[in-house]
Amino acid sequence: QNYYGKELQKSEDLKTNACITSARPVSKVVRDALERIHEEVVARYYGCGLVIPECLSSCRILDLGSGSGRDCYLLSQLVGEQGHITGIDMTEGQVEVAKKHIAYHTDKFGYQKPNVEFFHGYMENLGDAGLADNSYDIVISNCVINLAPDKRAVLREAFRVLKPGGEMYFSDVYASQRLSETTRKHRVLWGECLAGALYWRDLYSIAEEVGFSPPRLVTASPITIGNKELEGIVGDCRFVSATYRLFKVPGDSRTGPGQVTYSGGIVGHERELVFDANFTFKEGEVVNVDAEMAAILQSSRFAEKFLIRAGGANTAALQGCC
Repeated sequence: QNYYGKELQKSEDLKTNACITSARPVSKVVRDALERIHEEVVARYYGCGLVIPECLSSCRILDLGSGSGRDCYLLSQLVGEQGHITGIDMTEGQVEVAKKHIAYHTDKFGYQKPNVEFFHGYMENLGDAGLADNSYDIVISNCVINLAPDKRAVLREAFRVLKPGGEMYFSDVYASQRLSETTRKHRVLWGECLAGALYWRDLYSIAEEVGFSPPRLVTASPITIGNKELEGIVGDCRFVSATYRLFKVPGDSRTGPGQVTYSGGIVGHERELVFDANFTFKEGEVVNVDAEMAAILQSSRFAEKFLIRAGGANTAALQGCC
């Protein structure tokens, strides 16, 4: 709270390169949407890249660690006036910045009433903010779960508030090994998203324990620290910024492998949908998928965009690895 509320006043105040990792090129729709966001919201934002899943029209989305609200105001435009965005953050000053500009963005987007709301609270206990079970289509998070000491609680709460078939789509920092006590207690390294980074294999075990489908890696890029003193403290540990997607797949959706055909039509991905590091779906092309992927597509918001047939090659479940 102190680091993000007081020490950092703008993104240039960050002391490592961890939060300025390169991101994938964004579409013109997203670039135009970003240009409509208030300059103070953008200046006070410290996330890594952009966290924008596909197929968002009319969705209810929860942003964990929403900060000054940049991603919320971006998604507000992508879900449309019938959608809804909730942001929650533990830093009161950041929430105040986000709330201050609700009326500005409602007017800027041409909406009759706001489709965003912001809460001051903790992502480990969303119930305190009144967030109900099975109430969101998507939960996103942009490089903040590493700041939570109890990652298991964060994923458990995300799972709770997601509707059946819902998705957690999030970017975070991961470590190549479990971090030493010295590193984990280093104040600046914690604030810079490194000391709290999860050993990447632990994400898989926690996700399974909570009830999610196995994590599907979307993108990953190495992180350079760019600070000799801090590099000496972390030693030979390496870090990566990675985006994963987890799904809350209902038990009765799990059948077997299948053949799927993308029908197109998702805004910005009409001809080709890069779902994760292992699956790219081209419009009209038949693709053999494993049982896990078949269940995800069948139970999620993507169902109406795919023709799904049972059977097909019994492909082994693929796992992206940092």
